[in-house]
Amino acid sequence: MTFDLQPSLHNAKIRLEPLQAGDFEALYAVAADPLIWEQHPSKDRYKREVFENFFKGAMDSGGALRIHDASSGALIGSSRYYEHDAAARKISVGYTFLARSHWASGHNRALKTLMLDHAFRFVDRVVFQVGVDNWRSRKAMEKLGATAIGEEPVSYFGEPSRPNVIFQIDADGWAAKR
Repeated sequence: MTFDLQPSLHNAKIRLEPLQAGDFEALYAVAADPLIWEQHPSKDRYKREVFENFFKGAMDSGGALRIHDASSGALIGSSRYYEHDAAARKISVGYTFLARSHWASGHNRALKTLMLDHAFRFVDRVVFQVGVDNWRSRKAMEKLGATAIGEEPVSYFGEPSRPNVIFQIDADGWAAKR
């Protein structure tokens, strides 16, 4: 079975759909909030020209998803699958951001639950790369049951390399956590 990198998925809190080129303006309207990026390695991603590069990378990845609030239908962010390694049975999940209106509301957990449940139909391990200073995301990874396995520099689409904490969660650990 082939891993569908852009599935349509939903639960009580969110709906995921493939990101499309026509989503730029609506997604940028969410991303234009500087506070979303304050702990992120790319702190200026709220700027249109920087976000254009991010969006191009999302489209080129073939695994980008837009996130909608299930109740209102509002577009509230995006995430993606990337670096799928079928032989090693692993994939990365990340480049996630949510509108601040949906922070601390269970939406991020609902998102990761959908993405992990889908991923573990095809792989045994999911990897997350989190900026070393992104304490909100690091705490969210720990709450999911992901384990920090080290640090490595990561380059974001032509941007300078920045250190990231690498987290992983395996299928057995996720099944036990569910």
